[in-house]
Amino acid sequence: MFSNKESFKRYFLQRLEMTYGKTFEDTTSSDHFQTLGHMIREYVSSNWIQTNEQSRNNNGKQVYYLSIEFLLGRLLHNNLINLGIDQVVIEGLKDLGIDFFEVEDMEHDAGLGNGGLGRLAACFLDSLATLDLPGHGCGIRYKHGLFEQRIVDGYQLELPEQWLKQGQVWEVRKEDLAVDIYFWGNIDMYEKNGKLQFRHLNAETVTAVPHDVPVIGYHTTTVNTLRLWNAEPSSLIAKDVKDIMRYKRETESISGFLYPDDSNDEGKILRLKQQYFLVSASLQSIIRNYKQQYKNISEMHHYISIHVNDTHPVLAIPELMRILMDEEGLGWDEAWEITTNTISYTNHTTLSEALEQWPIYIFQPLLPRIYMIIDEINERFCMKLWKKYPGDFLKIEKMAIIAHGMIKMAHLALVGSYSVNGVAEIHTEILKKREMADFYAFYPEKFNNKTNGITHRRWLIKANPKLTNLISNIIGDKWVNQPESLRELLNYQEDASLQENLAAIKQSNKERLAKIIKEKNGILVDPSSIFDVQVKRLHAYKRQLLNILHIMSLYNKLREDPSIDMEPRTFIFGAKASPGYYYAKKIIKLINTVAHKVNNDKRIQNKLKVVFIENYRVSLAEHIFPAADVSEQISTASKEASGTGNMKFMMNGALTLGTMDGANIEMHELVGDDNIFIFGMNADQVLELYQNGGYSSREYFYHDDRIHEVVNQLKNGFYDHPVGEFDPIFDSLLIENDQFFVLKDFNSYASIHEKVNQAFKNKQDWLRKSIVNIAMSGHFSSDRTIKEYAEDIWRIKPYI
Repeated sequence: MFSNKESFKRYFLQRLEMTYGKTFEDTTSSDHFQTLGHMIREYVSSNWIQTNEQSRNNNGKQVYYLSIEFLLGRLLHNNLINLGIDQVVIEGLKDLGIDFFEVEDMEHDAGLGNGGLGRLAACFLDSLATLDLPGHGCGIRYKHGLFEQRIVDGYQLELPEQWLKQGQVWEVRKEDLAVDIYFWGNIDMYEKNGKLQFRHLNAETVTAVPHDVPVIGYHTTTVNTLRLWNAEPSSLIAKDVKDIMRYKRETESISGFLYPDDSNDEGKILRLKQQYFLVSASLQSIIRNYKQQYKNISEMHHYISIHVNDTHPVLAIPELMRILMDEEGLGWDEAWEITTNTISYTNHTTLSEALEQWPIYIFQPLLPRIYMIIDEINERFCMKLWKKYPGDFLKIEKMAIIAHGMIKMAHLALVGSYSVNGVAEIHTEILKKREMADFYAFYPEKFNNKTNGITHRRWLIKANPKLTNLISNIIGDKWVNQPESLRELLNYQEDASLQENLAAIKQSNKERLAKIIKEKNGILVDPSSIFDVQVKRLHAYKRQLLNILHIMSLYNKLREDPSIDMEPRTFIFGAKASPGYYYAKKIIKLINTVAHKVNNDKRIQNKLKVVFIENYRVSLAEHIFPAADVSEQISTASKEASGTGNMKFMMNGALTLGTMDGANIEMHELVGDDNIFIFGMNADQVLELYQNGGYSSREYFYHDDRIHEVVNQLKNGFYDHPVGEFDPIFDSLLIENDQFFVLKDFNSYASIHEKVNQAFKNKQDWLRKSIVNIAMSGHFSSDRTIKEYAEDIWRIKPYI
């Protein structure tokens, strides 16, 4: 059906009319999208079946990647590119008078993730399939995603994300593969044949129904699977439930929203339910598949690797123990041997608040058998610690999985997995030397680094086709399959023709984004100005606050003298704040409040514009990254594990303005001092201040006139805001002593922006720097990252 343009048009028209029962003239863009999507899924079905058969018949190892998020974005165009049929479809539709990009706009971004964690998982799936590796994703099919963000009077408003209202064309519901999950109830212990047995009685049963999504590799026949679980009422239990409607509501809420607000016990219970729901459904499915292929459960770890992406799926460890002991009849030691050789763990943070802990009083009643197993794991681990550190109660207390009424999920992950990796060189070193130093001393062989990566197929080939064609015209298209080959561009960094073409492409991309900003925000921005962009999750450590305070300072300078030597700047933000994250939402309000005043001040001669793009998501990011001149990566050093947005900007020719944090350090090593803008304290300096103190934010407030002015403007009503509106931000900086060193790094940040201002004036040199960044970005392909995971951690090989 996709062999040529004529064949495609004929099949498309026939399928369209048969499906919708109306003439072609009466069909809509939504009809066209649904028809095209079903055609593609049908087209790949034989390869999907073949890949599943290879999985079953392949005697090699397979990996299952468990993640609470998979931020897929739109799949239509990406799938067409990977199948190599995008031009046939685009041109065929054009012949029929249909604009492909209008059809593409009918697809909702899949509401399955929020930020870097979920986008990384999506990139990894793309690379696994492209490299013909036996790797599948396991996640939750959230009905409403995180939320749809609206900005009303500068405030974030959360609405349900209705991404499934037209159905999901890519998924296949497999009700016959549903499994049951058990919550609450009590555990009955009894003896059988001299062996202790466990029964879960009076449990509340939830049915997990899988919805499979094909993951299509680039120019290969491999089609792996992303299995998403939907929570549904169980037919077995409903008749015994007194309040049927409440049971139905609570059951469906498990797969209702990503990250429910856990500021109260009800929210905590729902989050914990989600996490156990994901791992129990996935593990039951994985083991069922394994047993169909192999008889001996004792050899499972030779054929299966289960990877947990951050702490959310760490309950996979006790759940695997439960299945092996309670259902497969293995003893503790044998089950533990299998579990600790099956599960591997990626840590994504050094933030203590992000290293999940669960109160026993919530955990034990909800998951009684799982709590018993974790308690036993903890007892046995503490006995090992006692043998190594006899009498050192403080160390044992510090390393214990259960302490002070809390279950520490990162500790459980460290004890119950065979591999623990960080996601950038500095992040892994901080884990080893500081955050997890005691565990590194105890398990040095477990720790390793795997620097994150991104799929260049979406973030360059799809997002920036003009740049893609330019690169291929210069160095050939070998880089598409071997992204490290982008290095060959270094030979052309001084090439005037390449620089000129690159400048034209960047300008075209900026004009496209300026049009979107005009449509969405009603703000007219200058496409020839510096597009300075910070798009990522809104969190205090990512320091969007530093960015907006500096903008306020620039505005103050322009008000005093609009003729100062400053290149026109357009500062672009995009970010969602978690619904319960009050402080982060105040920063969104501050950005929008400043934007309103700055954008309407004619005295500054349009030298400064501020834009907050609402509802930041993958499909918007595909327009933003190619248009950026400057990439803001300004987290407090030591706090950003890696970052992946920094890599997407780099690949599209933006220059990084950032701290020596996360993967910025490796980017700096690759491109050199001249091609990146580094400022602020490094990780050692930050950690020294945290450890030994000595920082007073008030000193900076009183001794730097710029800081004094902008911080006072948070209080004095300069931005026409209600009294007390920004008191939480003011207090965080001065009363709470500025936890993330915004004021300490302010002067360095302002100085590096001056360097950016001067550098942008020399267009040729700026373009040379841009070419160097693109050339070195191939190192950050997720293909490289996945090869490292496959060889060093999972030990999987391509399908034969």
